[in-house]
Order: sequence, then C-alpha cells, then structure tokens
Amino acid sequence: MGKYVLRRLLVAIPTFIGITVLVFFLSYLAPGSPLEMLFMDSNADAQVMADMEARLGLDQPVYIQYFRWVGQLFQGNLGFSYRTGLPVWDMVAERIGPTLLITIASLVLSVLIAIPLGVMSAYKPYSGWDYFSSGLSFIGAATPNFFAGLVFIYLLSVKVNIFPSSGMYDSAGAHTFLDLVHHMVLPTLVLSIQQIGSLIRQTRGSVLEVLQDDYIRTARAKGCLESRVLFRHALRNSLSPVITRIGSMIPFLVGGAVVTEQLFSWPGLGSLMVLSINSRDYPVIMGITVVIAVAVLIGNLIIDLIYSVLDPRIRYSK
Repeated sequence: MGKYVLRRLLVAIPTFIGITVLVFFLSYLAPGSPLEMLFMDSNADAQVMADMEARLGLDQPVYIQYFRWVGQLFQGNLGFSYRTGLPVWDMVAERIGPTLLITIASLVLSVLIAIPLGVMSAYKPYSGWDYFSSGLSFIGAATPNFFAGLVFIYLLSVKVNIFPSSGMYDSAGAHTFLDLVHHMVLPTLVLSIQQIGSLIRQTRGSVLEVLQDDYIRTARAKGCLESRVLFRHALRNSLSPVITRIGSMIPFLVGGAVVTEQLFSWPGLGSLMVLSINSRDYPVIMGITVVIAVAVLIGNLIIDLIYSVLDPRIRYSK
C-alpha cells in the first residue's frame, strides 16, 4: 500500500506541473495586464508604470516569470497579490473554508439523494419510481448551474422569500450556525443538481447489472431477506463504479462553485478567482490553482484507496 501511494504521488508531480504551466501561460495570454488594472488612469506617469513593472518582474519573459514563481513555491511562498499587496496564502486561506462548506455539503447531499434513488430505480426497473428517478436524473444533468441558481433565487428568494439570495450571514445580527445553514441551502442545492442527475444514472446502471449476477439469485434462493440482498450484496458490489463517479465529481464541484459563488455572493475561492482574473492578479490565480490541483489529486488518490476497502480482491501491495 505504501509503495502504491508513493508511486501515485510521483505520478502526480508531472500532472501538477502541467496544470500550473497551462494555467500560468493561459493567464498571460489573456488581454490586458496587471499594470493596466492597477493604473486605470490614462494619464498615469509612464516612469511610475515602468518602475512598477520592473518591481513586479513583469518586464521579464513569461517563462522566466514562471520559473521564478516555481522557485518561490518550493520555498513555501505563493507570493503577494498585485491588487491588494497581501500575501496570497493569507487571501486563499481565508476563502478555503466557505468553499469547502458548500462543496462538501453538496457532495454529501448528492450522495444521500442519488444513491437511494438509483438503487430503487434499478430494483424496480420500468416502474413509476424508475421513470421518476430517470426523469429527475436527465433534468438534473442537463440543467446548468447558473440557470438553476437564477430560478431558485427568483422562486425561493424573490417570490416566496424563504431563503436569502446572497452572503454567508445576515448583514445584521450575530453570525450563528443556523444563520449559516440558512444561507447555505440555495448554493448547496444549485451545486448538487447536476451531480445528483449523473450519479442517479451511474448507480442505476451499476446496481441493475449486479442484480443479474448468479450470486444474487443464489442469495434469494437461500431465503435471504430482500433488503439484505439489495443492500448487502447488490449495492456493495456495485459501489466501485459509483465511487469512481463520485471521484470525478470533485473537479466539477470546484468548477461549479465558481459560478455558484458568483451568483450567491458566497465569499469562497470561486469568487476570489473571478475577481483575480478580472484584475489580472496572476499570483492569486496561481495560488488558487495550486490549492485546487492538490485537492483534486489527493481526492483521486483517496478514491483509489477506497476501492480496496469496498472490494477485497483489489490489492495495491505490488
């Protein structure tokens, strides 16, 4: 197991480098520069701008800037924001918590809703329950986050006024846990919709395939309770592809959080990323990229290790 984890970590290094190279160079290909954003005044002094460019190192070729950034990263330094002058790690660390809240909550909600629906849909195929679950999965998978967010805001915030449409807490009053949960409901639902749809389909297909196996018929012939057959034998042996699908949801949840946080003014990494892109704040963009890339790579490794727990036939010792 230890050797396998080490190999995976070594394989993740070139993947991580490739991600940083791609994001770094794409950021610099975007029109505009940090200086243009910092000096919005067309009458700004040219010498001041030149001095600022040299101080930030923006007068050097882009590949030199990348290697300089990598050198700082190896020293545990993500640099300083062009926009605020604050350490990038401090800005990113402040936003990690809110993003983790809605991404983890949406992942848990997706699993709690999608897996039971998918199991029951496979247990009773072509029934009313199956048609309902399948219809819900198609609608969920085809609904963009921004559209679902706008619909929920209009119906549940504007028309009915049940849930707030922005922020983590009310502007007035104490920041309580119940207030936080109240504000989390809509962003979590919006972020879960597409994942619920795709996970229902995956669970249904996996469980339906396992229910046709011989050992399921044997368990039923031996008089096992139907609930035991369904959950102990069928569901457990069909979880590997479902876990794979859950692992692939992590990048989509992070990407969807960018749109969702903008819609609901949620102070997480997604809204900070959009603000940094608009201001061409390259150090912050790269800092967020590092955090997201590491989280996704570690998440995929954890998913692979879960396989050996679900299926004893899988071993990583060699």
